[in-house]
Amino acid sequence: MTLPPGERPRGFPAIERLRTDREFREVVRKGARVHTSHYTVYRDFPGGEIRKVGISAGRRAGGAVARNRAKRLLREFYRLHKCDFPKGSRTAIVVKKPSEGAVLSSVCDELLPALRRRWGGSEGVAPCGPGISSSAS
Repeated sequence: MTLPPGERPRGFPAIERLRTDREFREVVRKGARVHTSHYTVYRDFPGGEIRKVGISAGRRAGGAVARNRAKRLLREFYRLHKCDFPKGSRTAIVVKKPSEGAVLSSVCDELLPALRRRWGGSEGVAPCGPGISSSAS
């Protein structure tokens, strides 16, 4: 599959990221939340046409390698499941503690049911699972 330069399928462009600390903190302070064993997800709905997502992993999530791996897996999770992040929403995902041996399918198994239970979403077949491989896993 050949793509034009600079274009990626299911990408995570800068316009879809929570870019400032102020914006991220506002979502955490005002947003509704859902907790899982390894993550806390905050979401608010200021409106508009653009969905925004921010990912944070503090020191309690492990060393630099573990934090970067967790963030990489969460970015890939977002790329594959944009339909579960509605337009006009801002979402902040915070890593609470490291997941031993985390792979993309375990992140999906933990986050998808929690997100869909709390905010609804597409009930179709999830694109991640044992058959999906990721460069992040």
